[in-house]
Amino acid sequence: MPSQPFLIHVDDVQPENMQKGDGWAISEFRLPVSGVHGSSTTMFHSIFRPGSTHAKHLHSRCDEIAVYLKGHGIVGQSDQRTQVGPGHCRLMPAGSPHFFHNETKDQDGLVIGFYMGAKSVPDTGYQFCGNVAPADLQMPRAPTLTEGTLLNVRDVPPLKLNAADGWNVSDFRLPIGRHTGSPNAQFWAKLAPGDVHHKHRFERCEVLYYVISGAGIAGAGAAVARVRGGHTHFIPRGVEHFLANTSTTESLDVIGVYTGAGSLEEAGYVYTGAVTDAARRL
Repeated sequence: MPSQPFLIHVDDVQPENMQKGDGWAISEFRLPVSGVHGSSTTMFHSIFRPGSTHAKHLHSRCDEIAVYLKGHGIVGQSDQRTQVGPGHCRLMPAGSPHFFHNETKDQDGLVIGFYMGAKSVPDTGYQFCGNVAPADLQMPRAPTLTEGTLLNVRDVPPLKLNAADGWNVSDFRLPIGRHTGSPNAQFWAKLAPGDVHHKHRFERCEVLYYVISGAGIAGAGAAVARVRGGHTHFIPRGVEHFLANTSTTESLDVIGVYTGAGSLEEAGYVYTGAVTDAARRL
């Protein structure tokens, strides 16, 4: 039976019971979308209280893509260390040990991530590699990492997309993708008030996205629903969908991934029609 679209707010997702003995000293860890919902990729929503750490670990069977939205801290990748903060996008290659420590004194860290091509945490080939010692946090910090990918979305130029193909989107960027060596792309979209990404489908990839902030209308297949910050949406391959910003004052900011496509060209984008005004007034 073909997979069906799945929409849920993270507040409606039960936190996972992860074991600190396996390095999961994360304050709150939720899995809004996984193989249970028909997705070939698992999405996670993780909160790090000040001073908390996800210890050294690796995923032997998948790449991990993480987007840092709140807080700032130190990340490790093998024997390198550097700083991350809001807007950083990171790919950790399969088999490479890594960690994150929230150094923020008065703010939780929020990290949204994707285990690419893994339907669950066990499916990633998770391995605990050791605790993060004070010496790890005191190591010199490089400007960036040379293993995997780390960059800030502010340093990524917006793509020039054709409004005639349904792209009424003010700002659309691909921080990670084939151009950085990844077979899967990660996107960051900003829909200004009145913007609509009209009806379309992807013939060769799945779509997973997370609403950072704002409010709008999302459609997938026959379903249409209101969305706001914290909603997550899984769109199976070939399913028509759209997203519209219904606010008159606030942008609708979204991050997500294309599972199985490193670019829009590889994704098999097909424009299927305009979203009517009636649909936007749901």
